[in-house]
Amino acid sequence: MNENPKPNPPAPEPPGKQKRITIDMPKNLSAVYSNVAFMRYTPAEILIDFAQVLPGTPRGQILSRIIMSPMHAKMLQRALADNIAKYERQFGEIRMPTPLADQFFRFPKQEDDGEDRD
Repeated sequence: MNENPKPNPPAPEPPGKQKRITIDMPKNLSAVYSNVAFMRYTPAEILIDFAQVLPGTPRGQILSRIIMSPMHAKMLQRALADNIAKYERQFGEIRMPTPLADQFFRFPKQEDDGEDRD
């Protein structure tokens, strides 16, 4: 007779019940403010570079790069759309005046310094 019987495996989750996942947040996590994002993609990945451009300056700095699968990017898109809709229900529509959008995303032409910006 075996003195150390194997413990029973945990019971399977009922169908339709989602498992809870715990996500730890490091105590020293620093927040990054970004007012510009550049996106690229390959068949397997979506790359998003988050940058910061200070007002009145023609040059910014990429502060963080996130790489995710296209499926996870689509999930992020849906989560952003859902949360922006909730935000606008609570605080009102986020207006995007054209001059402001032009200011953020159209940079003044400069002399060619050898870098491709497109």
